[in-house]
Amino acid sequence: MPGERMYPILPCPDIDEAIAFYEALGFKRTYRQVRPNPHAVVARDDMHIHLGGIDGFDPEQSYASVIIVVPDPDALYTSFASGLRTAFGKVPVAGIPRMVRPRKRWGTVYGFSVVDVGGNWLRFSKLGDSEEATEESEPGLARQLDVAARLADAHGDDAVALATLERAIARYADAPAVDRVRALLYRAELGVRVDRPELARSSLDEALAVPLEPAERQAVAAEVAHVQELIREA
Repeated sequence: MPGERMYPILPCPDIDEAIAFYEALGFKRTYRQVRPNPHAVVARDDMHIHLGGIDGFDPEQSYASVIIVVPDPDALYTSFASGLRTAFGKVPVAGIPRMVRPRKRWGTVYGFSVVDVGGNWLRFSKLGDSEEATEESEPGLARQLDVAARLADAHGDDAVALATLERAIARYADAPAVDRVRALLYRAELGVRVDRPELARSSLDEALAVPLEPAERQAVAAEVAHVQELIREA
């Protein structure tokens, strides 16, 4: 019947550590229980997340995942990033916890992911986006970039994504300049994530050296700024 509410509980090894992480994202603790089972609720606007503390829980083994639709993924990401920088001194992009920047995923879905301290995936997307298939890009570097991004950002397979992207960059050497720049910038981002700082810096330098038209340069400006910030914070 109308009016039901459902609140799944996300596992974590330490309830207070989890609360602190969500507070860094701008959530507020609205409930805290110690016994018989550690339990807490954090809330930000209309988002309410229930947390359950489990002794010995291994975040690396978590399969929990939450889909959250929001009006403006970019604004929310920016707010989260600011809070994480205050708490951690940087935006963590590898390991647990971590957050990856917004980008197109599949269909018309655009958004970003957060992996919290319990290894739980929070998958944010724009309200109204659809997973229904749209016309795919032509075979080439742009499509392989989409594949690599899905491997890394949706599955957490950064090393596999990097190998996929490096093969594509070598194979499609004659790709349009703007596609090559985007691929190199994402390779730089993956370099940070897999702790290969030299690859990250060389990929950024290579991307900046590619000649682009003014409109193309403007189109990738935000991606350039993002990668430069990641490398500074690494």
